[in-house]
Amino acid sequence: MHNLFNQGILAIDAGTTGVTALVVSTAGQIVAQGYSEFPQYFPADGQVEHDLGEIWSATLTATRAALAKTDLTIGAIGITNQRETICFWDRETLGAARRAIVWQDRRTAELCEQLRRAGHEPKVTELTGLRLDPYFSATKLAWVRENDQQTWAQVISGRVAIGTIDSYLIARITRGLQHVTDATNASRTLLYDLKTGTWDRWLCDLFGVPIDALPEIVSSYGVIDSSDAASFLGICAPIAGIAGDQQAALVGQSGFTPGAAKCTYGTGSFLLVHTGAKPVASTRGLLTTVALQHLDGRRDFALEGSVFVTGAAVQWLRDGLGIIDSAAEVEALARSVPDAGGVVFVPALTGLGAPDWDPSARGLIIGITRATTKAHIARATLDAIAYEVVDLVELMRTEGGVDLSVLAVDGGAAANDLLCQIQADTLGIPVDRSAQLQTTGLGAAFLAGLGTGVWDSTDELINTRRSSGIFVPGEVSPEGHERWRDAVKRSMNWASN
Repeated sequence: MHNLFNQGILAIDAGTTGVTALVVSTAGQIVAQGYSEFPQYFPADGQVEHDLGEIWSATLTATRAALAKTDLTIGAIGITNQRETICFWDRETLGAARRAIVWQDRRTAELCEQLRRAGHEPKVTELTGLRLDPYFSATKLAWVRENDQQTWAQVISGRVAIGTIDSYLIARITRGLQHVTDATNASRTLLYDLKTGTWDRWLCDLFGVPIDALPEIVSSYGVIDSSDAASFLGICAPIAGIAGDQQAALVGQSGFTPGAAKCTYGTGSFLLVHTGAKPVASTRGLLTTVALQHLDGRRDFALEGSVFVTGAAVQWLRDGLGIIDSAAEVEALARSVPDAGGVVFVPALTGLGAPDWDPSARGLIIGITRATTKAHIARATLDAIAYEVVDLVELMRTEGGVDLSVLAVDGGAAANDLLCQIQADTLGIPVDRSAQLQTTGLGAAFLAGLGTGVWDSTDELINTRRSSGIFVPGEVSPEGHERWRDAVKRSMNWASN
């Protein structure tokens, strides 16, 4: 390890509801952080959008707050981001051509069904490791091509750039000089061939996306360019790490070897298991994805189970129902009752991910009686988050051949002790909570450090992980999960009826 005196690594974690900026020391410790939330837009049922200008403003605000808390000089920059969200910006002014379409957006469900009926899904899955679902970026691009012809004409002419959030932020930070993405983000677009590691022309033709408009694919670490000081708060430092948020969290948990696994509780919940140097195919709902592309071009792969709404369900209790004033209050409210009182909540607020993959599913709360209180709904929400992860772990065991003996967890919602205990009880295995819940941003910092020689290899990072608690499972009846699965079936196909 190269101990660079008085230097730190800036990690920008551009999530779904806000941006976190971390300053990480060369010892791998978080020494300062800032956070800024940005608005969510819901123009129609099943549609979710973001304003790119607001994301950039939140990035500056969070970074400014983090820098104010440390004397370290920024020696490298790492970026991690909400994946699959597709952005459009003017290459010259860097202003947004339209709102970004968010990964949670379901507007392309019918397009996916049309492509499925036309028989395209087997080849799409073979090439990408993914499935035809509105979750992924390419269907969103196809929607813009058909429904926003003014923006699309500017894409064709070359005036407007397209890319994921990482691409947009790098364009802003470099004053428009770079149009890149890394392999982890590229592998989530439905346009990337897992075998060749490149954009695939057949996939681009299928979705009507001009291949020349896509960003250059680079490794997840290694110097790409330097930030433009005039554009980015006076910082002039190499951008040297990029990864989608879930892959970055795996890095932050030091998951560099086959069999390493982590579950991140953020807006959604995502279980990743490192599968080694060859992609492992799935047939029942797991996704095959790039875990990391090394500096020399070697790639590691992972199997992923994706749940769309977990922490977002708690946010909905706050913003939608108003039964809590802050997300942190949900634990005390849920603890005020011994159980959910027979209430079951299926938080299919933006459809269902693994294992059911139903974009037309909608949220359901069932089992309500006159005795039901907001505390029971809060408890049912935590139960739902845990049951969603139970489904992922079971799928990982039956489909991926991975039998976890312990679940390593991180993310904001993992700060909830009651959730971690419910998770251990429902899984029947210990839950090991990382001492650093911000493992997504930490992973981006690790990548930037690898890319600039702060650390010589991933081996130096393997022992950086620390635990903040082991939650040991207690006795629990399987009836709760069975009732949950029954409720999930009732929530399915609702929007198509």
